[in-house]
Amino acid sequence: MGTLKSPVFILVLYLLEGVLSNSLIQLNNNGYEGIVIAIDHNVPEDEALIQQIKDMVTGASPYLFEATGKRFYFKNVVILIPENWKTKPDYKRPKLETFKNADVLVSATSPVGNDQPYTEHVGACGEKGIRIHLTPDFLAGKRLNEYGPQERSFVHEWAHLRWGVFDEYNNEEKFYLSKGRPEAVRCSAAITGKNQVRWCQGGSCVNKGSCRKDKLTGLYKEDCVFLPDKQQREKASIMYAQTIDSVVEFCTEQNHNKEAPNAQNQRCNLRSTWGVIQDSEDFQQTTPMAAQPPTPVFSLLQMGQRILCLVLDKSGSMTNDNRLSRMNQASKLFLLQTVEQGSWVGMVTFDSAAHIQSELKQINSAADRDLLTKRLPTVSSGGTSICSGLQAAFTEIKKKYPTDGSEIVLLTDGEDNTISTCFDLVKKSGAIIHTVALGPSAAKELEQLSKMTGGLQTYASDQAQNNGLVDAFAALSSGNGAVSQRSIQLESRGVNLQTNQWMNGSVIVDSTVGKDTLFLVTWTTQAPQILLWDPSGTKQGAFVVDTATKMAYFQVPGIAKVGFWKYSLQASSQTLTLTVTSRAASATLPPITVTPIVNKNTGNFPSPVTVYATIRQGASPILRASVTALIESVTGKTVTLELLDNGAGADATKNDGVYSRFFTAFDTNGRYSIKIWALGGVTADRQRTSPQKNTAMYIDGWIENGEVKFNPPRPETNNVQDKQLCFSRTSSGGSFTASNVPSAPIPDLFPPCQITDLKASIQGRSLVNLTWTAPGDDYDHGTASKYIIRISTSIVDLRDKFNTSVQVNTTSLIPKEANSEEIFGFELEDNSFGNGTDIFIAIQAVDKSNLKSEISNIARVSLFIPTEEPPTSEVTAPPCPDVSINSTIPGIHVLKIMWKWLGEMQVTLGLH
Repeated sequence: MGTLKSPVFILVLYLLEGVLSNSLIQLNNNGYEGIVIAIDHNVPEDEALIQQIKDMVTGASPYLFEATGKRFYFKNVVILIPENWKTKPDYKRPKLETFKNADVLVSATSPVGNDQPYTEHVGACGEKGIRIHLTPDFLAGKRLNEYGPQERSFVHEWAHLRWGVFDEYNNEEKFYLSKGRPEAVRCSAAITGKNQVRWCQGGSCVNKGSCRKDKLTGLYKEDCVFLPDKQQREKASIMYAQTIDSVVEFCTEQNHNKEAPNAQNQRCNLRSTWGVIQDSEDFQQTTPMAAQPPTPVFSLLQMGQRILCLVLDKSGSMTNDNRLSRMNQASKLFLLQTVEQGSWVGMVTFDSAAHIQSELKQINSAADRDLLTKRLPTVSSGGTSICSGLQAAFTEIKKKYPTDGSEIVLLTDGEDNTISTCFDLVKKSGAIIHTVALGPSAAKELEQLSKMTGGLQTYASDQAQNNGLVDAFAALSSGNGAVSQRSIQLESRGVNLQTNQWMNGSVIVDSTVGKDTLFLVTWTTQAPQILLWDPSGTKQGAFVVDTATKMAYFQVPGIAKVGFWKYSLQASSQTLTLTVTSRAASATLPPITVTPIVNKNTGNFPSPVTVYATIRQGASPILRASVTALIESVTGKTVTLELLDNGAGADATKNDGVYSRFFTAFDTNGRYSIKIWALGGVTADRQRTSPQKNTAMYIDGWIENGEVKFNPPRPETNNVQDKQLCFSRTSSGGSFTASNVPSAPIPDLFPPCQITDLKASIQGRSLVNLTWTAPGDDYDHGTASKYIIRISTSIVDLRDKFNTSVQVNTTSLIPKEANSEEIFGFELEDNSFGNGTDIFIAIQAVDKSNLKSEISNIARVSLFIPTEEPPTSEVTAPPCPDVSINSTIPGIHVLKIMWKWLGEMQVTLGLH
């Protein structure tokens, strides 16, 4: 195993420019085309839902058009209907559209609860998101009071998805101090309303009058909420509250509230949402339209049976490193287990020409699967003609079905300089091509086939003990079937054994899986001794041994017992691997799933890359799991990377079930494969375990004609107990390609990562306490050399003039290892500041090569004289004198910053 020392990319099973995604969206003459809205299998059949989707998008298009200065509108949209709904003549078969690459998913429940619209977004500011989540009740208009018209909420979520902007409200910190006065977090600050005490019981809330301040903090007490006036004049901002009738614009640099502690300011360095949109590729390639846009055009597509053809290389080079045998082992797993019942599967092999091994056959029984495995090639010879294999596959598919929406699994280990000659054929086919590059010499253009068709790209080295080829085929479950039908990989292990050594271990079968559980053992020379015990200690036998393919497998009858299945394998001087797969135990209990995510499939050194993995059971995130990424280069070097859900470094949000880490350990140019291991964790309601990010704001209520009107409270979940889970999962994360990696020794070109969770508070009258998560020497690995902390009374000056802002003495501050909690305090001299002074604080980390991180998020402390003030309900901001810092900071931790008027100091908030 290697250590980490190089660039950084980003991993999720989807690949985007930002977070790499297989989205089919194209911007054509100001109009978005290829939008896929998929209805999940768990949604009961309801034709009205289709019309509600159409109404939402149709209404959203002109709203988006006006909000973006007549630049963007929705041109055409595909609605993907699940296979378990009744077929209709106007439902056509999809081409490249799948549930996996859907831009919007309509499912029975929202990942954040309460039918709240939500967008998956794991990347940085300005990077595209993954998917919007909506529910049938939201689309039916049952949440109008809470979220406003559906079309407005959709535009709010579209901005998350397409342009990578963030929310301008803050459910966890609804107020902040500005010049000594509490202000509601909002954008723009010109939005009017009242601050009222809300008291809720059961399903309703009542008004308890005007808010009162906490005498120690100067903020309103926790039961205070800001209620906007129903009638407004302010037009911004859609990312704050698109529910307000007058709001038809995004906040601009002119009206953006930079002081508000919200996600947009924290993640986007105080930039306005419109400023981020203006920097997008979409904006750069368009100009405002003179005419009104046309209404959206909708297509209704419905998935049918899976149609797939294996296209397998049997050229002469497949004799090297047991490649032919390993290909057959992986193909057998796919045919015996991974491909779903009812699928149509064919097989083509190729060398210098193509050979039909099997026409399309429907898999209805174990005998059908076994028959296909007998058609796998046994001899390798000849050259490599990839296009011949693809053309033969299309011909075989067309004998029974159109190629639209069909799938090709293409494996090759060889070069083929003619592969580009069939690119047009592939594009016109409407088929999805999944590519498996085997060994170091597979055609460099191979991944182009996956990119142009939305298929999965994978890479397997010749290091058999890494089990990469089996993992690649195990990942090829259907992108359209119900999750209960998908094959789930529980384990993937390999080892090189010496004389009479044992490979011992256990596999966890949890309660969410157990159907069709398969244990697969492979070897390189001769069959090992295989021992397997179920959780009750009963020894299991009946392994089917295939000496020709050098594999043995055992299918557990019925539903496998829950618990630890122990195994012992003994062999001498050879490589063994163990793979365990299963399916959901029940169609009604969602299985725990691991979804790797990759942000790039190509990367230029020293551009860093990021690895993500999302772990969920249905809509619920799995927290506190142990998650590891194994990243293998073309040299066979494997790096082990612990992924974290800590809200720091590469991880955007703490406790959201998305585990992330920067990868900086490139050792060569070429392909890299990714495998994710996950073990254990807890499941809990997402509403209370993580801050709600990238969602339409839940409005507490309104001021209408001077009268307070509250909405029902959000569902209470605080009494729900975390459920400890014992599970194991393995998942292939596909592959990416690195270029421009220098020869060893690789220079240190990687600075510490940006600190994104800086918080500040004041203790007593003088001590400012800071907390943050430590970055590393190279992004979030290793240990930084030092910190630079600076302060200012102007948030903009601190951002724009950080290097000339007042510096805090940090000689006693020694950085900790990356991902550790840092705590640091410095003192303000008594009577240095007057009441109402706001002090803004930011940090920069520096590594041993004097490379500096980006400036952190900006935290704040606000100083005030604690006094009892009469209740106030109106949001007002009387003018305060400007403040400025104009002296230096001598001494350790002591700020001698003089101010016009003196006062006492107390507590404050962090801008986070």
